[in-house]
Amino acid sequence: GHGHGHGHGHGHGKAMNSSYVLCSFYNLAFRRIGWLSLFLISLSLTAVIMNGFEHTLSRQIELAYFVPLLAGHGGNTGGQTVGTILSALSTGSITLKDGPRVVVKELFSGLTVGLMLGCIVGPLSHFLGGISTHVATVVSLTLPLLSTIAATMASSIPFLCLIFGLDPEVISAPAMTTFVDVSGLLCYFHIAHSVFRWHGLDL
Repeated sequence: GHGHGHGHGHGHGKAMNSSYVLCSFYNLAFRRIGWLSLFLISLSLTAVIMNGFEHTLSRQIELAYFVPLLAGHGGNTGGQTVGTILSALSTGSITLKDGPRVVVKELFSGLTVGLMLGCIVGPLSHFLGGISTHVATVVSLTLPLLSTIAATMASSIPFLCLIFGLDPEVISAPAMTTFVDVSGLLCYFHIAHSVFRWHGLDL
């Protein structure tokens, strides 16, 4: 009985493996294209946001330097988290009921990483890169918030997919990138407005 059970489990792993191997490239493409199109359309919101803050950017060109860096960092932070969660879900080391605990843990992890990076990147950009104090301050304040948002969204989305019966493998990464880029940009510009006001700068 025991041997049979073991063999069955092994066969299931093989079946999952071969279903991907047997799946043609166009089947894979069609499974992904719908979600990727949806998220691409959502990502165009970043262009709308940039356009809305065009006046700010033209007055403070240094702000524009950090947009790709911050978007990349948000994607990297979230990407690492999504990878970890999907892997843990697929091996069964965490399940849906672990969701809240996992999300809280990732939130604090993201916040810690962001605070540490903020303390490094802001001063470095100012003292080594010659970036103005107010823009360096904006970057230092944005990184902790961005890292927290990225880690929280990246850890929540796979669980939300499971709740709604969607495929987390297909949806999690593009959904996370979309939400993080849009919310990260909004945070960046709002923090910029506040910091510039404190410095008595007109925008």
